[in-house]
Amino acid sequence: MDDLTPAELPSHHEPGALTMSTRTAVILTIFTVAFTALMAVTYQMTKTTIAASAESEKMKLIGEVLPATVYDNELLKDWIELPATAEIGNDIPTRVYRARKNGSAAALVIEAAATDGYSGHIGLILAVRASGELIAVRVTGHRETPGLGDYIDPKKDKNKAKPWISQFNDLGFAQINPAEWKVIKDGGRFEQRAGATISARAVTNAVGRALRFANAARERLYTIPAQAKF
Repeated sequence: MDDLTPAELPSHHEPGALTMSTRTAVILTIFTVAFTALMAVTYQMTKTTIAASAESEKMKLIGEVLPATVYDNELLKDWIELPATAEIGNDIPTRVYRARKNGSAAALVIEAAATDGYSGHIGLILAVRASGELIAVRVTGHRETPGLGDYIDPKKDKNKAKPWISQFNDLGFAQINPAEWKVIKDGGRFEQRAGATISARAVTNAVGRALRFANAARERLYTIPAQAKF
């Protein structure tokens, strides 16, 4: 040892590979824990805001078919879950909201769909009175041809005074026989626009099917406990 030069002497100040790996692992662990904690705090801070925004959007959509004067219950808490239901065109579970006034059944809000639009799926939402008539219908999503078949959506319909979709308002099978719940071109009672019958036919037929479902299942739809499965 006495013959070793200073450069050859072992250093006690340079960390070995194990020490460096341990230090790196500790730093990464601290960073991960800190980042996870930050994300958790951020999520908790924004969760309420996000939920409130989602509820607001849902109520805005429901409000297009269900006037606030029709009910007085907490609508977003009084729902049941429907499984995928062919009668209303849904291939995934959806919710039915139950509107009540002074404790009595007032209306159902149902998400439905037409699967045979010109460009495929057309999403719908409709409100049905407890007495069995529609209150109103709205299209919630579609890919119909702009300027031709998209008149099914009142936002795109050029007739703002009387949009095409408004012809379903306040109608039920007491007013129009189920056999006539079709567009005029098919021998029914509902109008369609020239050159774009497919979109109107798909919506009209889907609304008729959903209305039949609501009437046939009315008792169960209103009496199943809230937030239970149909």
